Amino acid sequence: MLIGKIEESKAELNYLRATLSKKNDSGTDKTSGNSKVMEDGAETAEKENMNQLAVRLQKFIGSLEKALMRIKNGTYGVCIESGKLISKERLRLVPHTQHSIEAKLKQR
Repeated sequence: MLIGKIEESKAELNYLRATLSKKNDSGTDKTSGNSKVMEDGAETAEKENMNQLAVRLQKFIGSLEKALMRIKNGTYGVCIESGKLISKERLRLVPHTQHSIEAKLKQR
């Protein structure tokens, strides 16, 4: 399950990167002058949102890869706060978690 999520997330990240690099290529489309100031602002906001999504995806991929390492070293599914086993239901919903639901709720 973790490997599938990593592959899916990496594919999405590659798509975002490709889209962002296309947006950086102005080509000959910007020869009409500055009459599109509003569109430029919207494009900048969209680019920023895509950049933020890419950063979140990178962090998510890193968390999933760390979870794979925990599987290899035998610590996957053990809460780092309490040392208790994390429920299978929680691991299915948040496979990269290091906290049981009780420990997570205490953090708030």
